[in-house]
Amino acid sequence: MSSPPYWNPFDHAVVDNPYPAYQVLRDDAPVYQNEEVGFWAISRFDDVLQAHTDTETFSSARGTTIESSDPDQPFLIAKDPPLHTWHRKIVSRVFTPRRIGGLEPFIRAKAAELLDPHVGSAGFDVIEEFSILLPLAVISELIGLPEEIRGDVHHLCDAFAARADGVTIEPEEAGRAMGELMALLTGVVAERRAHPGDDVVSLLIETPVVDDDGNERFLEDAELGARFVELAFAGHETVAKMIPNGVVALAWYPEQRAELAADASLLPNTVEEMLRWDPPSQYQGRWTTREVELHGVTIPAEQRVVLITGAATHDERRFDEPELFDIHRHIERHVSLGFGNHLCLGAALARLETRIAFEELLARFPEYDIATTGVTRAYSSNVRGLGNLPIVV
Repeated sequence: MSSPPYWNPFDHAVVDNPYPAYQVLRDDAPVYQNEEVGFWAISRFDDVLQAHTDTETFSSARGTTIESSDPDQPFLIAKDPPLHTWHRKIVSRVFTPRRIGGLEPFIRAKAAELLDPHVGSAGFDVIEEFSILLPLAVISELIGLPEEIRGDVHHLCDAFAARADGVTIEPEEAGRAMGELMALLTGVVAERRAHPGDDVVSLLIETPVVDDDGNERFLEDAELGARFVELAFAGHETVAKMIPNGVVALAWYPEQRAELAADASLLPNTVEEMLRWDPPSQYQGRWTTREVELHGVTIPAEQRVVLITGAATHDERRFDEPELFDIHRHIERHVSLGFGNHLCLGAALARLETRIAFEELLARFPEYDIATTGVTRAYSSNVRGLGNLPIVV
């Protein structure tokens, strides 16, 4: 007999390994209600995919975490069309194929700079000494964050996302961290407005937008500050968790790691499997604008609904033997980087960074083991990953 359906992303015991709980949800409660915390959840792949595409019914305007319900958040991820459309259009200028492709030499050089000191050593912490520092440097390079504030940006992002065991509302510390981060990056915008340069911040300051009423205007400092908060957070937090999740996968499947070390052309598909197998973003919050009937269950209007990415990417209805990691798996599509209007703007950059990270890591350390002590988990709002990952090389 299977366990009764239960999923609470604030329960650390569940977060340590949520996949058995996801299995029960998909099989026994594909539309699940957690009355204690106050949300509904859908877990099957097709249902999650459909909800991503139906932005009229499943609104993002009240935020994408379980805790948030403020309809006036300044962030792009918390906007619906048409407001989302023209805000996204201006930020997409940051992620042009030419701009992303031009970062490859920088990413590779930075990865080498971080990894080379550990060649010949007994081992190192993949997270503290590599997976945090690489994407933080890359997103900072892309959007032009000054070197002296990059450490503060990382620590404030961590503080904003951190959640203690059992917390069901956004902690005061998280709110303070977000306020400080907004002030810090809005300050960068104000400084560039006074002293423009050849960088993304200056580019977006000087680029007019046409809103949904057809009016042309320029974004104000606070609006741009919010855009850069999103870029700074999503641009390094996701990859910082994804790389160690992949390191663990290849430690568990050493034969596949050996294949990758011998043939780097397998890495692009491997990155997709890493995203599917243990996605760093485990869920996305939505808000129903009308009643929704699904699998014989009616979700009322004006309810928080969670689209569980981590459950959808392990749905046997879509993926054969989903619990197994397989670098040769054919993946037609997944939802690990969002879908539809809210497909992650930095998806191409995240894939590029992760591919290069493993090319450089496996070129130097084709064999490694996870250390027997020192591994810790980071507990965040909707991001799953480790806090420390020491490896023996």
